Amino acid sequence: MHQEFLMGNAAIARGAIAAGLNLVCGYPGTPSTEVLETAAKVNQGSLYVEWSVNEKAALELGAGAAYCGARSMVTMKQVGLNVASDPLMSLAYIGVKGGMVILVADDPGPISSQTEQDTRSFAAYSKLPCFDPSSVQEAYDMIGDAFAYSEKYHTPVLFRPTTRVCHGYASVTVKDEDEYAVNKPEGFVKDSSKWVIFPRLSYQAHMIIEARNVELQHVFSQYAHNVLTPAKAAGCRKGIVSHGISETYVQEALAGKDAPRLLKIATPFPFPEDLALEFLQGLDEVLCIEELDPVIERELTYLCGKHHLNVNIRGKLTHDVKNAGENTCASVAANIADFLGWDLPKPEPADAPPALPVRPPVLCAGCPHRASFYAVKQAMKGKKAVFCGDIGCYTLGNAMPLDMVDTCLCMGAGVNITQGIGKIEPDTTCFAFVGDSTFFASAITGAVNAVYNQAEMTLVVLDNSTTAMTGHQPHPGTGRTMMGQVVDKVSIEAVLKGVGVKTVETVNPLHLEEAVETVKRVAAEPGVKAIIFKSPCAVLIKPEQPAVIDPEKCTQCKRCIKQLGCPGIVVQEGKVTIEHSLCTGCGLCTQVCPFHAISTGGTN
Repeated sequence: MHQEFLMGNAAIARGAIAAGLNLVCGYPGTPSTEVLETAAKVNQGSLYVEWSVNEKAALELGAGAAYCGARSMVTMKQVGLNVASDPLMSLAYIGVKGGMVILVADDPGPISSQTEQDTRSFAAYSKLPCFDPSSVQEAYDMIGDAFAYSEKYHTPVLFRPTTRVCHGYASVTVKDEDEYAVNKPEGFVKDSSKWVIFPRLSYQAHMIIEARNVELQHVFSQYAHNVLTPAKAAGCRKGIVSHGISETYVQEALAGKDAPRLLKIATPFPFPEDLALEFLQGLDEVLCIEELDPVIERELTYLCGKHHLNVNIRGKLTHDVKNAGENTCASVAANIADFLGWDLPKPEPADAPPALPVRPPVLCAGCPHRASFYAVKQAMKGKKAVFCGDIGCYTLGNAMPLDMVDTCLCMGAGVNITQGIGKIEPDTTCFAFVGDSTFFASAITGAVNAVYNQAEMTLVVLDNSTTAMTGHQPHPGTGRTMMGQVVDKVSIEAVLKGVGVKTVETVNPLHLEEAVETVKRVAAEPGVKAIIFKSPCAVLIKPEQPAVIDPEKCTQCKRCIKQLGCPGIVVQEGKVTIEHSLCTGCGLCTQVCPFHAISTGGTN
């Protein structure tokens, strides 16, 4: 054993590999992405690593490996579990042979997500065991336990770190390589009574699952990471229960104080009832500090009713703890102070910090998506049009001055939402914007639906040759895999033509005049048609010489700023200026300036 300073996600990957991991696959999504990336980075060749096209594909791939006796891990963020839920619900009934961990990183806040879903609630819904680490070290240790329980009970298990665990750093005690477990899969053994789901099998499996989860309630009460700590305060009849990163906040708030009885829940489902009942004995009140759903609070309330315990359970349902957003050290300290009747020390007055500049999220300087949105906007000027967006960097196209994202629901949804709007408002010119990675992940079926059902719409694929928003991961259109293989690129144009889209045109959005004319021409055609705006992500290319403003020609009309909103164009001392540290020399502003005052290829 030795110590290393690791990010939570890296610790999880390292812990899984130390547990004998054979295969890891997933779909990138903050805050989970670095788990798979770390596994790929430290892979010595014995581990198969894959970015799958979406979470459903990843989960099914991981299940196939686990059917063979392999230890597999599937990674995603909380909204990705929605995509994977179809196979997951059935897999809960079928079960696995090898250990299978489904890592779902939750994002309280939310910091970088559409929703504040709580995977603990999904665990109860799917009837799958769930592990909930509270620190980076615990995440490393617990991932091995998750594989062991999965194998012992022949079930996939959920592993639910949150953003602050995923992206936190700590000095972690890790195994030396000679201590790693080695798992040699037996291989797939044919047995249709086991691996083929049908109603009679499902009924029997359901009965087994219910009995197993009752057993796990008792087993988890003895699990080392579920911890009951006696009260330090004599005669105190109050208790606090927490989990995950909130447990760390509780410990910090109580450091050096006479703490009440404490309970940490590391396995929220099946709930460790025996341990919880031991915790509740002799208490009058309990405060539940958790994020996001009142999972523990409901379980304790149920136990009090079931066992006729006169204990007042407080938390989110009683509004003693906020019921949305992530907890913080300060919020937890305030909750505990209110609960225990403590006076929080007033902070010493400090000098007011300087006001920070407002930095709203914005497309990068040189981002080709800006040019794509601008081209469509110019082409549709004066026409009734709707622009349905999607999840990715290009969601930022909703900001002023572009204002080109009218809807955004979930990955791939814009393609079908566009069709719905078009059916109700046939006089509206309908566009759906989707990125290249998202096209492969979840938009192809929408395109098929549009062709089959004779929609009137223009599909705009923003192809920047990467999965930009989550860290530039490869996808089927990039021609390389996470294992480093160079493979044939999957052509978006060929896919669209293959499903029946007759008009598919590709254009560089940074060639503004050509791009605008292409949009006008293609959008005017009947039926389903597509435009592929193809230009690489600005982060991946070597910048050209920054743009130059000719002060003799510049009238300070600020059209370049008002229409593009590029962070590389700023106003300094009342004059429009190019910020050379940001400008990539993409040339879009040179084509927008009506006075030809901007040029590329030099310095001011």
